Amino acid sequence: GQPKVYFFFAAVTLISSIVYGLGGMKLISDIFAFAYPAYMSFKAIDSADPTDDTQWLTYWVVFALFSIVENVMSFLVTWIPFYYMIKCCFFAWLYHPKFMGAGLVYKQIIKPFVMPYLQAFEHEKPQKKEE
Repeated sequence: GQPKVYFFFAAVTLISSIVYGLGGMKLISDIFAFAYPAYMSFKAIDSADPTDDTQWLTYWVVFALFSIVENVMSFLVTWIPFYYMIKCCFFAWLYHPKFMGAGLVYKQIIKPFVMPYLQAFEHEKPQKKEE
């Protein structure tokens, strides 16, 4: 018998090759940006601590905005060398518990630009007519 670690590496290599063959580095980077945060979000839903809920909701806001910008600016992807590796490192920084980059991106970039529009939208909301 071979050590189990060889079978593990063979399985990881096979699965990675299939995923790469199906969708390339875009699919791999999307899975990387989705899998662990989704798992931690499911855990956060069942926890009593509201801190992790805030962390993962913030991550998903940043993830959604990044995904929209990435789709709109998709022509730039071919111009940036190692784009998908940079993307994987960026998302690891966003969700890693040591760095909590999503909170920083939200507070420094997203909130200052989005909140004025949300507040204006709240003030412009039509009031219910009393009958």
